[in-house]
Amino acid sequence: MASTLHHWRNGSTFEGSGGRFSDVTNPATGEVSAQLALASEADVEAVVAAARAAFPAWRDTSLARRTQILFAFRELLNARKEELAAIITSEHGKVLSDALGEVSRGQEVVEFACGMPHLVKGAFTENASTKVDVHSVRQPLGVVGIISPFNFPAMVPMWFFPIAIATGNTVVVKPSEKVPSAALWMAELWKEAGLPDGVFNVLNGDKVAVDGLLTHPDVASISFVGSTPIARYVYETGTSHGKRVQALGGAKNHMLVLPDADLDLAADQAVNAGYGSAGERCMAISAVLAVGPIADELVGKIKERTVGLRTGDGRRGCDMGPLVTAVARDRVTGYVDAGEQAGATLVVDGRSVQPDSDGDGFYVGPTLFDHVTTDMSIYTDEIFGPVLSVVRVDSYAEGVKLINDNPYGNGTAIFTNDGGAARQFQNEVQVGMIGINVPVPVPMAYYSFGGWKNSLFGDSHAHGIEGVHFFTRGKVITSRWLDPSHGGLNLGFPQND
Repeated sequence: MASTLHHWRNGSTFEGSGGRFSDVTNPATGEVSAQLALASEADVEAVVAAARAAFPAWRDTSLARRTQILFAFRELLNARKEELAAIITSEHGKVLSDALGEVSRGQEVVEFACGMPHLVKGAFTENASTKVDVHSVRQPLGVVGIISPFNFPAMVPMWFFPIAIATGNTVVVKPSEKVPSAALWMAELWKEAGLPDGVFNVLNGDKVAVDGLLTHPDVASISFVGSTPIARYVYETGTSHGKRVQALGGAKNHMLVLPDADLDLAADQAVNAGYGSAGERCMAISAVLAVGPIADELVGKIKERTVGLRTGDGRRGCDMGPLVTAVARDRVTGYVDAGEQAGATLVVDGRSVQPDSDGDGFYVGPTLFDHVTTDMSIYTDEIFGPVLSVVRVDSYAEGVKLINDNPYGNGTAIFTNDGGAARQFQNEVQVGMIGINVPVPVPMAYYSFGGWKNSLFGDSHAHGIEGVHFFTRGKVITSRWLDPSHGGLNLGFPQND
């Protein structure tokens, strides 16, 4: 009998009163592994109330103590990261090595947040005016909401909550209902690390939970990662209710390959970036722009590498795992059908893959299209699956124009040995994160993650110094301590003398 997963409030499991449940499935086998309790409006209120009650004491906890707890969390996570990776694989389907990589990238943000005492230092000006001093501080917002997607159950929440907690906020995480266990596991780890009850909470649910956080008057900010239509909805709804919002949306990431590039390197990286995590990454490469005469050779090299990939259960040492749900699988195969019908050349067909797996998992093998044109749905839409499209362009300028004309602007890459071309590309391409001979240019934690155009709603990117500023508000204090001998009246306007 499948277990039941609930919420996490005030340092312990909270069953709530929702009375609604959804299935949590192992995508490698198709088996239901758990029932997930979905929050009611009353559950939203109860969890937010716990975070609100915990805020005053956590806000006033010293930076030294907060940092000690962050270091303890880091050490516990390092010791038990394989356990978390196994949980991710069991609910998302990505292979274990990829899940471990996800945990490691999230851990980088924890380590960045361990330096918070330096990051929130204010400034001080002595004697700005006669015997008047001015200084600045940054203070936490209060209760912050994090709405995370299914594709990175650990890393994406970790883009936000280490910084939010380190700066003195209390947190409510709403994980994807497809992959809830990672957030609950991390909640227990925070408790073990010594985090006070109520500082980190988990609210499971669907649209009721999302809308509850977006409209609750005690939630000061929302951090979201997901599709562009939902990101726009989150941004518009959250801001209309007076909240600070960072909403990261979808992508259609291009990889421009110039004729002078190392084609073996380009082919390796196109396969890695196109099919890793079954393409369920907002930073996946989905369109390879082959410039000039190299297309035939490049497509041949990509095909050679693609047909050798092993698809199956992520716990069996395969190269690529399943899609997260049957709906996701059917959506991807529908795009493959559409690409074939539109006239693209289907070089590798993943619809008939024979996975190394037991049961009825949600598999689509690596799929490669050539001769893709910009009016085809496999080019225009974010497929979020292991489908790589090669678009042939005549020049560097044509390739850059395609990238800049795209409504998304999350990530892009150029492969070339020409430093001048690379420098020109990074200057003129209208995308937030750029790789030069690097296909998935996800920044280190001390930089900030985020795209341009329809890939981001709001002014703030994730983690890095932008993340610190997002989770804090600036305050400037002007002070004057008068000498004991002061006296007299002066009704004139103060002068800066």
